[in-house]
Amino acid sequence: MTATRIVLVDDQEGIRTAFRLILDAQPDMTVVGEAADGTTALELARHLRPDVVLADVRMPGMDGLQLTRELAGPHVAHPVRVVVVTTFDLDDYVYAALRHGASGFLLKRSGPNLMIEAIRAAMAGDTLISPQVTVRLLRHLTAAARTPRRPGPDVLTSRERDVARLVATGMSNAEIAHELHISVGTVKGHLAGIHARLQLRNRVEIAVWAHETGLAGGHRPT
Repeated sequence: MTATRIVLVDDQEGIRTAFRLILDAQPDMTVVGEAADGTTALELARHLRPDVVLADVRMPGMDGLQLTRELAGPHVAHPVRVVVVTTFDLDDYVYAALRHGASGFLLKRSGPNLMIEAIRAAMAGDTLISPQVTVRLLRHLTAAARTPRRPGPDVLTSRERDVARLVATGMSNAEIAHELHISVGTVKGHLAGIHARLQLRNRVEIAVWAHETGLAGGHRPT
């Protein structure tokens, strides 16, 4: 198995060191570079072509949001996956990061396990957002939604509806598996079915759909 190649971007050396220790300890990950500001990170990423860039928001010079746009924005011919990791729980940061193509948005206090899962989700083409900001974000996205009408919950199986409902609460795949007493692999299989049936790209869109259709307000599965 080829390890996921990661570049760390944070203006605090202690944070980079801590992240490197966590990620290099994973059998499927390796840190291939570090940068203390966005400008250096952009050059480094273009040179190394990592699989994932883990970027802070507030940095000298080019910040993490502009870096995300330069590496993953809609105008980029060969985008790089960017997971934004920040101390600041601000709506504007979340919206900007997602608009600019981020593959994840995490708060640093979310802990190492969620960071690891976010990197794996990014590699799988998914988007993971810290549960602390998910529900609040969804309220705004749902209120502002102007998307074509999509099918209702009845197009999904009962178990797929359970999974979609829990995605809308901000749960990770591991948490959903524990809640439903199934394996993580089975959760991924249900997510693939949801993506295909609803033509949704990632778990953020699944969560928005669940709120739009009222599924997210349903009872918890048993």
